[in-house]
Amino acid sequence: MDHGKQAAELFLQGYNCAQAVVIAFCDVTGMEPEFAARLSSSFGGGIGRMREVCGAVSGMAMVLGLLYGYESPEDIQSKKEHYVRIQEISGKFRDCYGSVVCKQLLKNASTDPTPEARTQEYYNVRPCAGFVYLAGKLLDEYILAHPLEKAHG
Repeated sequence: MDHGKQAAELFLQGYNCAQAVVIAFCDVTGMEPEFAARLSSSFGGGIGRMREVCGAVSGMAMVLGLLYGYESPEDIQSKKEHYVRIQEISGKFRDCYGSVVCKQLLKNASTDPTPEARTQEYYNVRPCAGFVYLAGKLLDEYILAHPLEKAHG
């Protein structure tokens, strides 16, 4: 499955950027789409439209945490390895778009908590479908290179 394409389609259906990425990977994570939508709902617009870390990047981190994350707070090595993983994939996103920060990516978009209407005009000027597409593509590449049966040892 092309999860990047799926994520872009979900964004164009009205899901926020984080939801689009996390829901696109339900076939891999085993989450129900409704649960994935709720779990990731707070991360759209750079966390609640505060325009901080891009929701597509947050979505990547959530998927990687579910698939490869650590469980024990005492497991310092696994924690370090996971943070390296997150920094690596976020760095690839940054390399493509110049930032992982929503307000920089969207050129200081509004932080008003009221979501904008998802009209054709909105989609014509909003680059987020490309952001979620890249997030899905980067996750697909990472998962292909790091088979899940090896994810937890």
